[in-house]
Amino acid sequence: MKKLSLSIMLCILALSISSVKTKNPAVLITGGAGYIGSHTAYLMAQKGYEVILLDSLEHGQTFDHSWATCIKSDFADKKILKQIFETYDVEAVMHFAGFIEVGESVKNPIRFYENNVVKTIKLLKIMIAHDVKKFIFSSSCAVYGNPQWLPLTEDHPKNPISPYGKNKLMVEMALQDFDKAYGLHYVALRYFNAAGAMPELGLGENHNPETHLIPIVLRAIIEKRPFYIFGTDYDTKDGSCIRDFIHVRDLAQAHWLALEYLNKGNCSECFNLGTGSGFSVKEVCNAVEKVCNHKLNILQKDRREGDPPMLIANPKKAKEVLGWQAQYSDLEHILKTAYEFTIQYRPSFIPPIKYDNYLKLCKKP
Repeated sequence: MKKLSLSIMLCILALSISSVKTKNPAVLITGGAGYIGSHTAYLMAQKGYEVILLDSLEHGQTFDHSWATCIKSDFADKKILKQIFETYDVEAVMHFAGFIEVGESVKNPIRFYENNVVKTIKLLKIMIAHDVKKFIFSSSCAVYGNPQWLPLTEDHPKNPISPYGKNKLMVEMALQDFDKAYGLHYVALRYFNAAGAMPELGLGENHNPETHLIPIVLRAIIEKRPFYIFGTDYDTKDGSCIRDFIHVRDLAQAHWLALEYLNKGNCSECFNLGTGSGFSVKEVCNAVEKVCNHKLNILQKDRREGDPPMLIANPKKAKEVLGWQAQYSDLEHILKTAYEFTIQYRPSFIPPIKYDNYLKLCKKP
């Protein structure tokens, strides 16, 4: 008899608690041990769902929370997906398991197309075979490319400039066809700049390598390293790039509302998720210094190719259709929660943090 792979053994162990369909509706969250996936998983558990996470854990992260079942596996593994769909009453799949490093997508596009597009199609095919017809897709503002107008609306032309952005757009196009052909209903959520954390739950951003602005700035100030601003001559208020930052807790709320939207029988849709306003790199640096009560060592470098001066979402459609609005995306709150999470991983240097409204803002939903 052939030996079972480790991933299949782990799946059997996780599923052995039940040989029949569970009573509560379940949601399968791929990449659920990652940054946005874990925050969304927590919220879905609070909403009464049986939460099943499917994550390869290839970035070294761990998941030991009692409010979800975490299965270590590739998200397109047919045998494991079959076991999950036959064991749990899966109402929907929320798909976060994608490679996200834009620069790496340019250097190694095969890896990105294989994981982000080919495997996603395999996942959708298995869902359809098991009559799971609701899909919440973690898309990106990268589908738009360089903005022709701001703030960006969902009808903006789609001209992605990186393989990563093209991956997201290709999946969105496939979803449109799968909706028409197979009745697979979906919501694609186009994120802008996810940030912040829920440190009281041990949830936050800990990528390796890290490519996002706020954790990089925080690590620079904690580890006493220089922080580089790439480009200070953009046509913006202070010469540095401007981005629309959205707290990960607000993103989680949008995923739940997107599923509620589909549960009401509504048509498939795409939504921008942002605040409608932005902060420059220099403004973020200034705010980090205030939160950490410490000075950054800022060095200036030339622009990076492909960095647009400004990216800001128009979230009007999400507000009107989903009833969604950012509640936790004040920059100070984003930075305080991200900082508190970061020092949990880098405790050797802990400057005092200002707690004025912190505890009030961090109450559980």
